[in-house]
Amino acid sequence: MRDLQLTGDGFSIEDVADVAHRRAKVTLGPDLAQRMAPAREVVTEAVARKDVVYGVTTGFGALADTTIGERDLAKLQLGIVRSHAAGVGEPLPDPVVRALLLLRARTLSAGHSGVRVDLPALFIDLLSHDLLPVIPCKGSVGASGDLAQLAHLALPLIGEGRLRAPGDGPNGRPAAEVMAEYGLTPLVLQPKEGLSLINGTEPMQAVAALAVVEAERLCRVADIACAMSVEALFGTDRAYDERVQVIRPHPGQLDSASNLRRLLHGSPLLASHRDSDHAVQDSYSLRCAPQVHGSARDLLAHCRSVLSIELRSIVDNPVVVEGEDGHGHEVMSTGNFHGQPIAFSADALAMAVAELASISERRVYRMLDPATSRGLPPFLIQDAGTNSGYMLAQYTAASVVSENKVLCHPASVDSIVTSGNQEDHVSMGWHSVRKAHEVIDNAATVLAIELLCSAQAIDLRAETAAPGPVTGVVHERIRADVAFARTDRELAPQIEAVRGLLPELVDLADAKLHGMA
Repeated sequence: MRDLQLTGDGFSIEDVADVAHRRAKVTLGPDLAQRMAPAREVVTEAVARKDVVYGVTTGFGALADTTIGERDLAKLQLGIVRSHAAGVGEPLPDPVVRALLLLRARTLSAGHSGVRVDLPALFIDLLSHDLLPVIPCKGSVGASGDLAQLAHLALPLIGEGRLRAPGDGPNGRPAAEVMAEYGLTPLVLQPKEGLSLINGTEPMQAVAALAVVEAERLCRVADIACAMSVEALFGTDRAYDERVQVIRPHPGQLDSASNLRRLLHGSPLLASHRDSDHAVQDSYSLRCAPQVHGSARDLLAHCRSVLSIELRSIVDNPVVVEGEDGHGHEVMSTGNFHGQPIAFSADALAMAVAELASISERRVYRMLDPATSRGLPPFLIQDAGTNSGYMLAQYTAASVVSENKVLCHPASVDSIVTSGNQEDHVSMGWHSVRKAHEVIDNAATVLAIELLCSAQAIDLRAETAAPGPVTGVVHERIRADVAFARTDRELAPQIEAVRGLLPELVDLADAKLHGMA
């Protein structure tokens, strides 16, 4: 487990993923309080002068013109956290909540929110003990950030809401009870602190960061699955030749073609039919894999760029910035909480990953149909008819590919009015990132099915030749958990077993390629 420091500076996507999956722990930077103090002083002075500052001495949203009396300022901050905790649905997964604790602490500690160091410090305490706020998955329109999700995240800081301690069920226990067990003291919120806790895009950031990491892995899985299918279908690697690829030099296409060449290098199966008539030209699902997989890689590179900017941005509202003359500071209202950049990129990510699954399903179909499989038995099983083999695996792949087509309808082009017409354009970015994760989940299933079928097909080609050095290692690892099918047996456990191996298969292929370099 590596160490990260909360300094107020941005984190990388990999930092977020490592914290989410408990591969990194976080501590407070030594100068964090000093970094945050000037902005806090600006807010304190504005309250003392009775300045009109949105969310500090006024109401929120459509109530921004309502001035709040001094004796009600603390009640104002407490009330906004309570009233905005209106989420519904199943709790967010643990990795997302860990990422969210990190990212909200980071924003507050950057020195623009005007809050005390106590707030990010308590978030990090929760993270250190793996005490995870129970946050419902629905209820955000992605405009003033993800208000409902952030409010549920914030409730435990005031001793309310629910926390999940290690060993607790999904709905956790009352936060005050859990915090007392761990010796943590709830906070009494001061001016602006409640508002700062609930404004921002961090929930979208958290889900999107984990989606980018998973989607990039699936790009590599797709190349591995395709290489095994090329071998299984007696395909050719001629279309991946560098001389062909460089005359259309999209970066992702070049990367995917190069990867496919390396994955297939030295393959006896590939060499066994190199001079046959059918090796002249393959179907699109084989021949155009670099173009499709590569386009997905290029879209994901854009998503990574957008999110990398977001992870070092200030998305609170209002914020403390330098005065116009470069001297002093002032509190300014901002629209940086609007989720449109993440919404667009998450919709694009979903489209990219959906196409990885779509072309993969076509390769599965070709292996199962004797009209297109170049000599493989129907549905990859001996004694077909008595046995159905992998027929229904393709049904499953087709089903989730079709589901992805619905999920890829862009959420980012939708909007709905909220807060008495004050918030009259919203991003729906929360819907975009949640849909992207569903698409990723479906795509992982399809790619697992392709790997399962290609492993079976390679075994059926055993009398002809063996797979290549890299695909052979992957094939061997699959066979360690899923035996060759001689007769029908339940398919679901086989699919799940291969799906669970996907990260390991990528690592195995990378290690083998590195050893061959």
